[in-house]
Amino acid sequence: MGVSEEDSRAYAERLHKSLTDPDHSVLVMCDVEFRKLEIVTGIETRRVLSDLECRLAAAAMQTSFAGGDIVGGLTVGVQQLGEAARQPKTLHITRQS
Repeated sequence: MGVSEEDSRAYAERLHKSLTDPDHSVLVMCDVEFRKLEIVTGIETRRVLSDLECRLAAAAMQTSFAGGDIVGGLTVGVQQLGEAARQPKTLHITRQS
């Protein structure tokens, strides 16, 4: 959480680029004062986390934010992003003869 600049998306992208491993990272920026929420994903992260999944997590966060629960909203959103990005286990392997 923090205060962003005028263009919150550009600010969030700059913050994301400054991370240790931005290609494999997700940044969630919440600016309570300006009521802005940005989710920035790295190149490799986009392979397992779609824009739709990010929008759904953002919607879950905004619902909590509207009720005044900023920390709870961030917690729910980050958990939802983590679950969406987790690779499903392969239950069956087919063998070709």
